[in-house]
Amino acid sequence: MFAPAYLDWNASTPVDPAVREAMLPWLDASFGNASSRHEYGRRARAAIDAARAQVAAAVNAHPTEVIFTSGGSEANNLFLKGAAAMMKPGLVAVSAIEHPCVREPARQLRRLGWVMREVAVDVHGCIDADDWKSTLEARPSLVSVMLANNETGVLQDIGALATQAKAGGAYIHTDAVQALGKIVVDFRALGVNALTLSAHKIGGPLGAGALIVDKRVELAPLVAGGGQERGLRSGTENVAAIVGFGAACEAAVARMSKEQRRLADLRDSLDAVLVAAGATLFSTAPARLPNTCFFGFDGIDGETLVGKLDRAGFACASGSACSSANPEPSHTLLAMGVAPDTARTAVRVSLGRDTTAKQVTEFGGALIRIVDELKNLAAMAA
Repeated sequence: MFAPAYLDWNASTPVDPAVREAMLPWLDASFGNASSRHEYGRRARAAIDAARAQVAAAVNAHPTEVIFTSGGSEANNLFLKGAAAMMKPGLVAVSAIEHPCVREPARQLRRLGWVMREVAVDVHGCIDADDWKSTLEARPSLVSVMLANNETGVLQDIGALATQAKAGGAYIHTDAVQALGKIVVDFRALGVNALTLSAHKIGGPLGAGALIVDKRVELAPLVAGGGQERGLRSGTENVAAIVGFGAACEAAVARMSKEQRRLADLRDSLDAVLVAAGATLFSTAPARLPNTCFFGFDGIDGETLVGKLDRAGFACASGSACSSANPEPSHTLLAMGVAPDTARTAVRVSLGRDTTAKQVTEFGGALIRIVDELKNLAAMAA
């Protein structure tokens, strides 16, 4: 069966073999409900506790600060809606480049009397200092700014933003889904009140995530029931997925330092090929993920190019996987001031632990060939 070279690691990752091995017993003989008081249940509870410790260790948090969820989207919703439910309606501020699972719950809060504000970014995708200052002067109650952007890979100075937001009395949250395993993610050093993680971005299973939250932050649960996860996420735990999440965190952190340099070298080599071929790199900010390249070729539709590359044996993306059904250009690029027609040319390549130098070289060659073909077709049609 034909399998394209996978260059879409920001969308999802293959399950790490060590993670699969850790999960298998919990899909077979170890099937107990962690709330049961017999031996099967006690073993399941112990496995969840061990995974909670692994996730906490990966981000320098305490295990009691880890709330398991079904993924990053639920964790982001839990923070924004859960915190808002415990407050009087006020101002909720999110960056203009947030993932839809942050922007949409923030918008939904408007039905409850909240005011939503999107904080502008500059041409590099970094928080605009003047608009940030203006936002803080408006005294937000809740703030959410992602640590690493899923499309551009650009990193925000969350530590500085958290200090400033908290000084004004706001709770601040960061979506760190794209950052874990690629850069150091330190809950204590970042100084945020809450932080979101997802298993399937780091070689773990789909359907597992976590909200790391300071226990001083009061949250109302999204799911009420038996009181699991400190009463913040009721429902019988998915033991296999949680165990896999813990194993994935441990493995991702262990290989991170070696992978950072290797992936950055591959990314830089691809950047050089793209620039030589006439591509626009949508962000070259010095602080960005080591594995992400976001680019476009003038006059060539990104979706068309991605389709051609797929048929040539390379799986990449035209932007965020969670927004692929939306025909509109990338909201991240529009927020950065990129013209809509240029934004529609966007293609994202994201590298991972199985990506080889050979794949990147072959991708560069195929890309140049396909771009030349599309340009020739356009010239003939003109």
